Amino acid sequence: MNTPGFWILRCGQLLLTTVGDADGQIFPLGRAADFGAPERAILVGKLAGLPCYAADVAEFPAGIAAEATPLRSIFRLAGDQVFALAGRANQLLDWQAQHRFCGRCGTATAMKSGEFAMQCPDCGLVAYPRISPAVMVLVRDGDRLLLARSPHFKPGVFSALAGFVEPGETLEECAVREVREEVGIEIANLRYFRSQPWPFPNSLMVAFFADYAGGTLTPDLDEIEAADWFSGEALPLLPDRVSIARRLIDAALAGE
Repeated sequence: MNTPGFWILRCGQLLLTTVGDADGQIFPLGRAADFGAPERAILVGKLAGLPCYAADVAEFPAGIAAEATPLRSIFRLAGDQVFALAGRANQLLDWQAQHRFCGRCGTATAMKSGEFAMQCPDCGLVAYPRISPAVMVLVRDGDRLLLARSPHFKPGVFSALAGFVEPGETLEECAVREVREEVGIEIANLRYFRSQPWPFPNSLMVAFFADYAGGTLTPDLDEIEAADWFSGEALPLLPDRVSIARRLIDAALAGE
């Protein structure tokens, strides 16, 4: 890692971003020695044609015109591609930190050469980065959209319904089950929209449109604080544009 590259340095849950750099180059540039030669650094991709490394540090290096930035703010600062790279780095650092020891026998693990895998030298167990698939569904009834809010959302924000895929379940089965469990209605005509890696902490969001097929809205109050049908002319506050939830809603309003 003596080659100059960009560095995504994480201290706690904050990333070091440089002040006043051009769009897309918000992480410090240099060699490993310039940042105290961080241990267990990971090559996570390329940025502006240069390698990009990620590492956890106990404290940020001094003498750099930089600031500590939450991961969610990277999208606003540098856009989609850099946010995706930072999210990838965050997930890989979490995976590395959480699999330092074998889950089967407790032996210290080591990263395998040539792939993202932590392997136990004793029993051979291999641990790959965790990815948790989740389905998001925007239900439509004519010109109306079904939006709901979780108690964990920012005040006033409504979004599409979503939930994690269970073992042995298809994405389509998950979509039907989650809508039924969360708001008590049935759906039909499920249509794929697109997917998005979501590093909070390690989700892969798979988004769908669906049509209302019957039932009365009955929110599960353990998960859903409120749910209702909204027209495009009377929408509540919507999620940030960084999320696939907002892109799904915007696409529906645009007639996709």
